[in-house]
Amino acid sequence: MKIPNYRICVTAVIAFCALAPQNVFAKDPSVVNYGPEDTIGAANNLSQEGVKRAAKLIKTGKTYALGMITGYDTPVFGNRKYQIQVGRRGARGSNKASATADRLNTDVGIGTGLDGLGHVGVDGVYYNGIKTEDFFSKDGLKKLGTEHIPPMVTRGVLLDFAKLAGKRHLGASTAINSKEIKKAAAEQGIAISRGDVVLIHTGWSAMAEKDVETFIKTPPGIGVDGARYLAELGVVAVGSDTASLEVKPPEAPDTVQPVHVLLLARYGVYIMENVVTAELAADNAYEFMFVLGQPRFQGSVQAVINPIAIR
Repeated sequence: MKIPNYRICVTAVIAFCALAPQNVFAKDPSVVNYGPEDTIGAANNLSQEGVKRAAKLIKTGKTYALGMITGYDTPVFGNRKYQIQVGRRGARGSNKASATADRLNTDVGIGTGLDGLGHVGVDGVYYNGIKTEDFFSKDGLKKLGTEHIPPMVTRGVLLDFAKLAGKRHLGASTAINSKEIKKAAAEQGIAISRGDVVLIHTGWSAMAEKDVETFIKTPPGIGVDGARYLAELGVVAVGSDTASLEVKPPEAPDTVQPVHVLLLARYGVYIMENVVTAELAADNAYEFMFVLGQPRFQGSVQAVINPIAIR
């Protein structure tokens, strides 16, 4: 019997493990957590010291609204819909007070959004090993709801990949991984630290005005290696000016939302999509105070948000 070459076998196994998608889609999704009962993930990296550090970045007092207007014309995945109904009352009382009030009936994942840790899991298991049957309810999540995320007040970092490429926007389906992240940070003279919120500027939001289908289906974005690199630095959240954050189609064509799986389920890092980064990029605003207090709707999976940058 011929004995197989040991070195060849070991090399083959190593190569397979490096490429195999089960490294992302493990049965128990979490690789990093903050205790067996934890439900807020990387938000544990927020701190009072981080707030004070971020406050020192304020030099001009200029503020930036990072949320787009959510409305009827906002590009959306699939058949998501936005609807607002406004009613009115005529003059009442001796002072003839009149009023309007509104009712919002909408899918949440429209516009600038925050993905909570209950959004994406692996085979029914979500962040920190929490199983679907232990937190899912049609009336709202019993755990991992976005209402429990503490205020994100910390240092924000913008990585301008459009500028790095010398283009108005990156090309369709361009993957951003650790090599590109390290290069952008070095050229901008910044270092990403634990507790930061990292925003990605690709310029891709301009495509929404030209071709909504292309904007949705083939955006540039973070790849699996890039997501893992940022997560292991201890960032709280990663956001971009695209509708998916991650590159589409995915680098491994047989996977589904691998970056969402990696960040949310395995590392507890929050995702922000459709972040308005153009003005920050135009001002070369690479460091700033980042402020987010998301709506606290009970049991919510996602949230429509308007983060603020201050510098």
